[in-house]
Amino acid sequence: MLTLRSVSKRFGPVLALDDVSLHVPAGEFFGLLGPNGAGKSTLMSLIAGLRKPDSGEIVFAGENGDAPRAPLGLVPQNLALYQELTAAENLRIFGELQGLRGATLRERVDEALEAAQLTDRRDARVKTFSGGMQRRLNLVAALLHRPRLLLCDEPTVGVDPQSRNLLFDFLRQLNREGLTIIYSTHYMEEAERLCSRIGIIDHGKILALGSLGELLTQLPFEEEIHFPDTATTSAFAASLRSAGEITVADGTARFRPRAGYPLSAFYAASEAHGLASRLFSVQRPTLEAVFLHLTGRTLRDN
Repeated sequence: MLTLRSVSKRFGPVLALDDVSLHVPAGEFFGLLGPNGAGKSTLMSLIAGLRKPDSGEIVFAGENGDAPRAPLGLVPQNLALYQELTAAENLRIFGELQGLRGATLRERVDEALEAAQLTDRRDARVKTFSGGMQRRLNLVAALLHRPRLLLCDEPTVGVDPQSRNLLFDFLRQLNREGLTIIYSTHYMEEAERLCSRIGIIDHGKILALGSLGELLTQLPFEEEIHFPDTATTSAFAASLRSAGEITVADGTARFRPRAGYPLSAFYAASEAHGLASRLFSVQRPTLEAVFLHLTGRTLRDN
């Protein structure tokens, strides 16, 4: 469905995308995960044809980057709605821009309002809608022309939990029906919940790419083992230092074993020190841990 080959984009002195290559097959729900300013929105705008890359190639549905983008739908990060118009009027405008007319347009508008659960507000002005209602309308406006690829650029910003769940259920259903989706977000739980494959991007580069299970292997440890830091366990903790990293915070010791260290060896050592298994809890790595490991913990305010 989509292939990027060595795509770069610069805005003045800022290199927004740096030699990005990516392949998204038809029917995939692909997540693009990155902090603020990582290059997510720039990449989305290039795929949508709103901007052109400085170098590299974008092949969409078998056509090069200059081909029309009619089979593509875009849900932008900033709401693209006419606030003084009604929900139905907004949808009619976007449908006409995609070439829909007459009975087909009326049918698509009705279907979109029903999908967004806004049928009873069809004649209300958008400026009276909540943030969640506007986000739902923004989404269905991108689907009126039945695209083959849908780009969602952080579509849940400022959305209440009920609207988020509705959006998620709707997107999953569309994907099950065959729609290819590229979903940009900086929320870990969204990527984990929705996406079959995830790319982590930062400073314009794809740092990691794969399923959730594959990304977890990017961490330099397989599990974390937590236990109380007491006089009883201190000798045990000291014995583990050759097998991995021990850190202590707030009365809890955290052990990160080196690669290949078997969990059975840990429990054998704990038994040798007379420690009960109830003292320990094992924490598997998370997508958030992978994300912070790759992108750092420095605050991003832009």
